[in-house]
Amino acid sequence: MVTYICTNNGCGKSYDPANNNDTACHYHPKGPVFHEGLKGWGCCSKKVTDFDDFMKIPGCTVGPHSNVPHEKPTSKTEKEEVKGEVSEHIPDVEVFNSTPAPAPAPVSTKKPVEEKPKISEEDLNDPPDAVIPVGTTCKRKGCGKKYVDESSKEEECIFHSGEPLFHEGSKGWTCCSRKVLEFEEFLKIQGCKRGKHRFTDVKPDGEKQEVVKCRHDWYQTQTSVIISIFAKKVDKTKTTVKFETERLLVDVVFQDGKIFQFHTDLSQPIIPEQSKYEILTTKVEINLKKANGISWPTIEPNSNVVSWTTFGVEGSVGTVGSKKMYVANDVAVNQIRG
Repeated sequence: MVTYICTNNGCGKSYDPANNNDTACHYHPKGPVFHEGLKGWGCCSKKVTDFDDFMKIPGCTVGPHSNVPHEKPTSKTEKEEVKGEVSEHIPDVEVFNSTPAPAPAPVSTKKPVEEKPKISEEDLNDPPDAVIPVGTTCKRKGCGKKYVDESSKEEECIFHSGEPLFHEGSKGWTCCSRKVLEFEEFLKIQGCKRGKHRFTDVKPDGEKQEVVKCRHDWYQTQTSVIISIFAKKVDKTKTTVKFETERLLVDVVFQDGKIFQFHTDLSQPIIPEQSKYEILTTKVEINLKKANGISWPTIEPNSNVVSWTTFGVEGSVGTVGSKKMYVANDVAVNQIRG
């Protein structure tokens, strides 16, 4: 099967021409517009300040995929005299010109406010004790790698320290000399700086990410363990729950940037592929699928357990709610691990 990469702005997906139709692609018919710190598309009203957010703006037009290259901008031999603020259209770029600046105002006698020195991207790094949710994307431009575990903090990051620069049809980064014409080629320009990943929104004044506490509770059935984390105004796009056979990693991120983290080993194994979670209005509900159907005395391993709920593993002796010491034919809890 032959597949192509869609060249429509904002798409970039691979597609099979045999399955291409009039509703297969969501794209932007006009090029990107970067102006006064705002980023958007010429066909959309939505504007953002962060380049990563710009790349996530969904296409506003529906149509078939296309592999036709975009027209390359032609060079201008003559420049028109500009009066007032006008918008000069060049393919895939919007350039704003304006009349000469007015005469400077009289010098003020007030003492000028001393500006803080500009902080470069290379100077921003995650705090050593930063709480990073699993699956968080590196904040450095041009990277795109995701946080997996503590080893991610030590990986090399290749990134751009500058800002995107679109001018007279050419596209590049202020930190690099390389310039290209096509937007797709611009996205492929490799970073010019090397360092460690940055997964948090580091503030120059050293302010730390705020970690909050959340109340949580749990109960179980013969096949599942259900955990409820009570939290409102949760950011669904940043909250992550990772299931491992004997470990649970929960990172709840709130809309105001605060975070709650619940990472724990499990007292019994689970089936990760059949476990799931749901973010509701007032809580995050997690359903762990038991691997062996055995009663859990606690969520995390605990050698000091003295009683637990059982599920009829020994006839009429073990029943739901029973406090008798019967689990899998009276095998010690610390011996049941698979």
